Amino acid sequence: MEIRAAVTDQPLSTADRILDAAEDLFAEKGYSATSLGDVADRVGIRSPSLYNHFRNKEALYQAVLERLLTEFSAPLQELGSAAVTYERVFNWLETIVRQHHANPNLARLLQHAALSGGPHTNEMIDRLFRPMFQPDAQIEGDEIPLFRDSGLQPWAVMAFNNLVMSYVTMAPMYRDLLGQDPFSESALDKQLNLIKTLLRAVFEYRG
Repeated sequence: MEIRAAVTDQPLSTADRILDAAEDLFAEKGYSATSLGDVADRVGIRSPSLYNHFRNKEALYQAVLERLLTEFSAPLQELGSAAVTYERVFNWLETIVRQHHANPNLARLLQHAALSGGPHTNEMIDRLFRPMFQPDAQIEGDEIPLFRDSGLQPWAVMAFNNLVMSYVTMAPMYRDLLGQDPFSESALDKQLNLIKTLLRAVFEYRG
């Protein structure tokens, strides 16, 4: 929360402080294991005060999701707003990787939702991933060659998203093996290089 306040350089409202605390806790513990009391304690207010801003835990969770989904779905919406070129795909890729590095909470929240459930999971899937499952995805008039008529596009989308998002949930376990902070700028550069190399191989594949 202090980091967010420093970035905006303005005092956060109580509602924003509640959202920040809830986002962190839902990402750390999941929906079921997080209580409104936990959120209130993290904010430093009494539990009844939460109801002045959010009517219950599900409403708070939905507000947290809405903020995250708005932020993380924006690059994909922008990509689809004009002709899709290889250059724009790589720019989109770098944007979302940097987003997940800057705020790993969405990936962690999604991991909890996949393992233990939670409300509005289908909404997350629809807004974040379904646009990438479109069967007629084209780049400058040419289908991605590797997945033409293979029926593998949905699996390729899942694999790509796992590669991007599992990094921020699993990489900290490999901190010692990596020999560096997995969220450092140099580690981010290596992850981007790996993903772009793999994506370039997919684009260039001719079978």
